[in-house]
Amino acid sequence: MGTPAIVGDDGVARCPWGAGDPVNLAYHDTEWGLRVSGESAHLERLTLEAFQSGLSWLTILNKRPAFRAAFADFDADVVAAYGPADVERLMADAGIVRNLRKVEAAIANARATVALRDQGGLEEFLWSFRPEPGPAPVTTGDVPTTSPESVAMSKALKKAGFAHVGPTTMYALMEAVGLVDDHLEGCHRRGVAG
Repeated sequence: MGTPAIVGDDGVARCPWGAGDPVNLAYHDTEWGLRVSGESAHLERLTLEAFQSGLSWLTILNKRPAFRAAFADFDADVVAAYGPADVERLMADAGIVRNLRKVEAAIANARATVALRDQGGLEEFLWSFRPEPGPAPVTTGDVPTTSPESVAMSKALKKAGFAHVGPTTMYALMEAVGLVDDHLEGCHRRGVAG
């Protein structure tokens, strides 16, 4: 069971999670499932998905400006150079999610991103796990939380030195950056990704 796409007050059909709060609606309509470009855009999505683990996505979206400021707009070179004083600064920053494991993972992931440049870079690496398009999910119950590709991506990222990149988190990343299109059948954004 699950919920199908719903029509909002504006007469537009959307995935249920994107039909209520204005911040979620804007993210759903203008970002989620659309391909992003460049290393920092991919590192941002990977970092935010890791910080989201166990929290609501709305919490992360509301804190995104603070995350961008705290992590130098996700410039991998800058974040890779963060040391103990930066970790202390981040742990004192009420604008972001203050979780030591996630902060340390964000720094480790920036370092791993820099190292990946020798093999084509983060964007190329992530997109190498793009699956063949599947059928449109009809309800929220049809949307998976992992896939064989997200499991493979998770293992490969861990092998490359990334942290906090489990298969469920990586599936959410795949949805966010347009590797998979999980907009529901009937949603006005379905088929626009990629």
